[in-house]
Amino acid sequence: MSVERTVALRFAPGAVEAGTHVNLSAVRTDGEHLWIAGDETATVERLTCDSPQRPVVYTDHVEFALADVVALPGEADEEVDVEGLALNGPYLWAVGSHSRRRKRVKSNHSDRKAAKRLAAVTDEPSRRVLARIALSDHVPAGATPEGHRSAALSGPGLVDLLDEDEHLAPFLAIPGKDNGLDVEGIAVAGEPGAERVFLGLRGPVLRGWAVVLQVAPREDGDELRLAPVEGKQRYLKHFLDLDGLGIRDLCPQGDDLLVLAGPSMDLDGPVRVYRWPGAARIEAPDVVHRDELRREIDLPYGEGDDHAEGIALLPSGELLVVYDSPARSRLTDPGTVLADVVAAGGR
Repeated sequence: MSVERTVALRFAPGAVEAGTHVNLSAVRTDGEHLWIAGDETATVERLTCDSPQRPVVYTDHVEFALADVVALPGEADEEVDVEGLALNGPYLWAVGSHSRRRKRVKSNHSDRKAAKRLAAVTDEPSRRVLARIALSDHVPAGATPEGHRSAALSGPGLVDLLDEDEHLAPFLAIPGKDNGLDVEGIAVAGEPGAERVFLGLRGPVLRGWAVVLQVAPREDGDELRLAPVEGKQRYLKHFLDLDGLGIRDLCPQGDDLLVLAGPSMDLDGPVRVYRWPGAARIEAPDVVHRDELRREIDLPYGEGDDHAEGIALLPSGELLVVYDSPARSRLTDPGTVLADVVAAGGR
């Protein structure tokens, strides 16, 4: 794989102060616009370019607070940990990681303090977000003149439904970066009002098999609820053989899903893009063997930096890749970070 070129993403000073530009976790293209999210805020960001077919720079950054358009499970300023974005019709979808968190150890911590922090695991209800955001002229709105309304998933939520799941329940108490439950990708298929929502899990990886959950959120007043997708079951499970990797993002291309895959735990690589043919049409549980997937791209990664977290198709059919913890070489100017463009492969 070779990177064909880079694209500059320019952020406003407020986002730079919040560190959003160096914590990118999700991305979607929308014509001349680029929707982006960082994993340490409760916002989504919109950038704009003047050449959608071959963008060189995205600028004119505008930040939108999720709490302005949907009810969040935590306080308005609590970290949502948005890990995936999707566009479907007049809606932008956003999903939080739903994960628990273990405290980080820093280089200046004493051995005693480091050990204490490694024992500290916190529940993070604010991360349990699945939101459908109505767009009016590319601006999030509680409701649009066309009658589209923003809404977020209410109880029972995803974690509640998985509490007795034979595969995933044992991992709910484990922090996301320890191979616990960690939602990191979303793709949406179907007409608005009849959507099929695919949620890619970074963890757990089960003996080398990654997991995708499929749900059917439906509007119920000002909220979303999960409708049955098979009998009384309100979610489906798909198991993918991604060579032992977890899922970092999902991106639709026609009826296929492109799957960004990387280590489930705190490792740098490998990082790859696989094609899951026909996945957007699937309406039953599936076990996807390695020979049913196509390994499309091997992406670069650094040592302690340059972690590919989001992929999106450009109008040209190329793939835009954004990175968490970008290498110093990507930070060319204050507030600017470079994303990569690679060939997306053929269908």
